[in-house]
Amino acid sequence: MAPAALTTNGLTTNGLTTNGSTRDGGAGMRSRRVVGLGVALAVAAGALAACSSDADDAPTTAAARASDGPTTDGSPGPTYLPGTYGPVPDFGTNPGGLSMYQYEPAELADPAPVVVAIHYCSGSADAFRETGIEALADEQGFLVVYPQADRAGHCFDVASHESLTRDGGGDSQSIAQMVAHVQDAYATDRVFAFGYSSGAMMTEVLLATYPDVFAAGAAFAGVPAGCAATDDPPPGPTRPAARSPECWRGQVDRTPQEWGDLARAAYPGYMGPRPRVQLWHGTDDAILFYPNFGEAIEQWTDVLGVPTEPVATDELDGGWTRTRYGADDDQAPVEAYSLEGGVHDLGVHLAEMARFFGLDGRDSPDDDADDAVDGDV
Repeated sequence: MAPAALTTNGLTTNGLTTNGSTRDGGAGMRSRRVVGLGVALAVAAGALAACSSDADDAPTTAAARASDGPTTDGSPGPTYLPGTYGPVPDFGTNPGGLSMYQYEPAELADPAPVVVAIHYCSGSADAFRETGIEALADEQGFLVVYPQADRAGHCFDVASHESLTRDGGGDSQSIAQMVAHVQDAYATDRVFAFGYSSGAMMTEVLLATYPDVFAAGAAFAGVPAGCAATDDPPPGPTRPAARSPECWRGQVDRTPQEWGDLARAAYPGYMGPRPRVQLWHGTDDAILFYPNFGEAIEQWTDVLGVPTEPVATDELDGGWTRTRYGADDDQAPVEAYSLEGGVHDLGVHLAEMARFFGLDGRDSPDDDADDAVDGDV
């Protein structure tokens, strides 16, 4: 579920304008035509690769070559200065058997936000640096944590009971331990997660299993938390993560409450605030099919206790449609971007993600419970 290469950015916020017209769209819904939004779709430099178990061709691009893992000495490439990037060998019991890499900008905010950046199948920490997240970290002073799946296929486990349960002994617990390790070592505040494809699926799993850890997450071409659940055991070093063709093809259809219950079951008894969610998908995605987008909207609106009917629908340049649920502002409980004709290779749109996270230099919400979104439990 990975592109042959990953380029950066896409939607930008500095060109966002409206034509000043607003029309009623019925029951709490507004539709606005937005113009001037510079949309540069992040297109892969090469053909789209299939899921890891089907991709047999040798990698031909820099990002694909990096999928074999980082350099043996863990040293960063010369283009990623001035911050410090490298492996973190000891961060916890690491039940999922993942590797941890970390980027610290030269000037760190005090306290510093933490962003967990989660790669796609066949990817690596090194490859996912190509999103450009470190340049944003340099500007805003936040730490970047890169989990890396070293097993066959380099996919994250979003299917086993262990990973779909808080502190269950899977990949999600390993990533939570990475965050805890950073929080112990630095003065930190808000924590965010984003990922593409396999990383997007893991992002949604993390928001379900550790809602008390993350303030918000962004999933680029993913599936709802628990959609891929199987009875298979967790993956091992030579055993790839389980696949769920029915889920991948968008054939898992549940009610909003059923999806919400599935997410809530990942942390039974949790009564606290829930992280905000940003979702991205292309209508012609042939890897993780488009119905997963609607199912994810149903899941997270139910979890966050807001109606499935959007409060605002914005038609953006380039074929994008943005819908917001629960509020029409930069940090709505749920925000969703759909690209007409878009395929799986959406790339990562940093500007809009940074705005949603509150990492774009503007005033952002505090990280305490008063500013989080309370969900139905």
